[in-house]
Amino acid sequence: MSRLLVVVDMQKDFVDGALGTPQACGIVPSVVHKIQEETAAGSTIVFTKDTHETDYLETQEGRKLPVVHCVKGTPGWELVPELLPFADGRKVIEKNTFGSTMLAHLAGKMKFDEIELIGLCTDICVISNAMILKAALPEAVIRVCASCCAGVTPQSHLNALEAMKMCQIEVI
Repeated sequence: MSRLLVVVDMQKDFVDGALGTPQACGIVPSVVHKIQEETAAGSTIVFTKDTHETDYLETQEGRKLPVVHCVKGTPGWELVPELLPFADGRKVIEKNTFGSTMLAHLAGKMKFDEIELIGLCTDICVISNAMILKAALPEAVIRVCASCCAGVTPQSHLNALEAMKMCQIEVI
C-alpha cells in the first residue's frame, strides 16, 4: 500500500496572521505529530501553499474575500515555523486557488492507494482538494483527519466534514 499525506496550507496567514483563528493555532501540535507518524511509517508527504500575487484584491477571490493573504514572498505566505523542518526536501505545491489539479495529477501518477489530508481550512481548501482527489482517484481511500484540521469557524469545519462524508471521503 502506498500512502500520501497532504498538508494543506499550514501557512502563517491562516494560523496566526491575516486570516488566523484560535482553532488553527490549536491544531499545529497535532499536525506536527501526524507528520512525524507518517514520516516514521514511510508515507510520502506533500505540502500545499495558498499562493497569491500582489494583485490579489483584483482577482475574483480577492473581490469576494477582500483580505490580502498568502502573497508569495511575504512572511504570511510561509509555512508556520513548526513545519519548516518537515517541508525541507519535500514537494511543495503552490496553488493560486482552493484546490490543486496538480496535486491530483501527482497522486494519480504515483498511484497512491490511501491519501490523507490535514490542514487549513477544512471548509475551503481541505474540502476542495479532497473532492478533486476523490474525483480523480475514485478507488483510492481518501481520508481527512478532523483533529488536524480547522475551518473558518467551528461550525463551518463541522459542515465541511459532513459534506465530505457524503462524498465517501472518510473522516477520522
